[in-house]
Amino acid sequence: MLSKFLLSSFSILAAYAIDLDTSSKDSICSAVSTISDGILDYYLGTRYGGNVGMFQQPYYWWQAGEAFGSLLDQWYLCEDKTNEQLLYDALVSQTGDNYDYVPLNQTETEGNDDQGVWSFAIMSAAEKGFPSPKNSGVPYEWVELAENIFNSMFGRWDDECGGGLRWQIYDTNVGFDYKNSVSNGCLFQLAARLAKYHNDPKYTYIADYVWEWTTDVDFLTEYDDTIILHDGAHTYANCEDITDKEWTYNYGLYMVGSAYLYNYTGEQRWLDRTNKLLHRSNEIFFNNNVMYEQQCQRADSKSVCNNDQRSFKSLFSRCLGLTSVLAPSTRSTIESLIEASAKGAAASCSGGSDGVTCGIDWTMNSWDGWYGLGEQMSAIEVIQNLLIADRPAPLTASST
Repeated sequence: MLSKFLLSSFSILAAYAIDLDTSSKDSICSAVSTISDGILDYYLGTRYGGNVGMFQQPYYWWQAGEAFGSLLDQWYLCEDKTNEQLLYDALVSQTGDNYDYVPLNQTETEGNDDQGVWSFAIMSAAEKGFPSPKNSGVPYEWVELAENIFNSMFGRWDDECGGGLRWQIYDTNVGFDYKNSVSNGCLFQLAARLAKYHNDPKYTYIADYVWEWTTDVDFLTEYDDTIILHDGAHTYANCEDITDKEWTYNYGLYMVGSAYLYNYTGEQRWLDRTNKLLHRSNEIFFNNNVMYEQQCQRADSKSVCNNDQRSFKSLFSRCLGLTSVLAPSTRSTIESLIEASAKGAAASCSGGSDGVTCGIDWTMNSWDGWYGLGEQMSAIEVIQNLLIADRPAPLTASST
């Protein structure tokens, strides 16, 4: 009896697993809708007494920005307005008193990378033509909010280690003495996007400045055919104690920033850098074209990724999709990686009591027992980016 019951239970779950046809927009968007429901299971903003723009513990504020970026991509790529008002309310709720996404509720915890991840979503709102924040009384358009973030972040550039942003904003926080690739990568991609959006070489200069500092401090090492990008180092060691870990989202940020600069300037060096970052990413973050976080995912599926790390593939997938649009010569390579990864991600979304909860390991062709906001965000981004070639390229000031 027990064996029959278990078999029956697994059959029921299998019936609810996500069935993805990567050639069908309807199938892709159906999968995306199911996964976005799973994202919103963790959202506090629709609960009685919950905070708009915030997700439940143990998820940090930066992951809220990451999640809303994913929902914005759903709105755009699937042309799905189901969550438009929820998304709009969330994005305007966290602007802060200075409209730079340093809200009072995060003054003790926010880092430069946190603000930078929010900048990705806010700049995307400008590039995708999302309804104006001025409709809610905010005195700025989305791109102006992104400019405020840029000015806030770049204003923290200091002379320790010859320049660069620290990981943390406040000197009371652990990590204030650490400078890292993600904080500076967020600034780099935002400068590159503002350069293209405004046709303004001032931002190109600053993006180049960030790249050169990242190279000078040896976080980023460029070779003839590849680029190695490390995590960061401590100011007390003059940034010489480099942490040699390589994460998907760091590569994604520098890759998409390079692609924006290539698309805007037409300079070969930026296409070369885009290709080198893609080459290294393909080399270390994919197993038979299926994406994985090699620094913490194990071949035996015994992941040691923490809550933050379990969402890195989300930003990476978003960056890959944009790169394929901005640097068309990368498209065939990226599309093959996204398609294989999307199939694996969909197969992983077959767990939990609902039968559609997503896991972290996309190589198993089934659920691996892991679940959480990061797993949902990673799956939704890689699946919905199957559609990015069919939608218009990012808007600019002259095309809005």
